[in-house]
Amino acid sequence: MDRHPQQIKRERQDIKRRARNIDSMSRLRTNIKKVLSTTTKEDANKVYSNTVSIIDKAVSKNLIHKNTGSRRKAQITRHLNSLS
Repeated sequence: MDRHPQQIKRERQDIKRRARNIDSMSRLRTNIKKVLSTTTKEDANKVYSNTVSIIDKAVSKNLIHKNTGSRRKAQITRHLNSLS
């Protein structure tokens, strides 16, 4: 089986990109869970703006679809507004 240098490089890049995507998605999910698990408005406000920023970055880097990003932001905003 012939292995071309371009194919070897492509596989190397794919491994790096996959690791980066997994880390980013993990951070995204963790932050969303942090916001949704808060019970007071003060705690939620601390995490909320950072989470919205992470969601926006994920959308801009095509990690998640823009509609998914909007849905997630709406979900955490709804939770934030429901807290008293």
